[in-house]
Amino acid sequence: MRVAIYTRVSTHEQQTLPMQMKTLRKYCRSRDWRIELEIEDVGSGAKDRKKREEVLNAARRRKVDAVLVWKLDRWGRSIHDLFLTLKELHDLGVSFVSYTEAVDLSTPIGRAVAGVLSVFADFEREMMKERIKAGIAYARKRGRRHGRPPSVTKHATKVKQLVKQGVTKAEIARQLNISRASVRRLLARETS
Repeated sequence: MRVAIYTRVSTHEQQTLPMQMKTLRKYCRSRDWRIELEIEDVGSGAKDRKKREEVLNAARRRKVDAVLVWKLDRWGRSIHDLFLTLKELHDLGVSFVSYTEAVDLSTPIGRAVAGVLSVFADFEREMMKERIKAGIAYARKRGRRHGRPPSVTKHATKVKQLVKQGVTKAEIARQLNISRASVRRLLARETS
């Protein structure tokens, strides 16, 4: 079996990457697996994990038959993310093995674990929606704005001055480091 090994730590201060890699290589040797790709990643909760994407791309190109990780939380950012990537690997016919949790999706028990993960992913998504709704309701009740703060309000006076000087909207946006759309919206408010 051709394997991609993926190891990750959250910060450069953590020194476990060599230990993870050494242990996973040994595990591959014990199962007579051929290592096709080794990825070491450093990053905490990043939305885009480019190095992890390399592993997924290798799976998509059918260059590996399995992905081996130290621990589930090293692979997925959340239960939802974990479920989606494991489902993609499963759909590609690529096994997934987490060394420390002894999760092997090439076995019936491993696939059952994936099913349980999907239930928790749905639960996590629903709980997050409820927390967001509650936070918005609480902010509104207290009279606070929520969402992205308007970028132009703090520049209103300067925008008006520059318009009076005949400066174009594009140049105003460039000078103040805001979007042209924001300049247009502010000027539209002033005239209405």
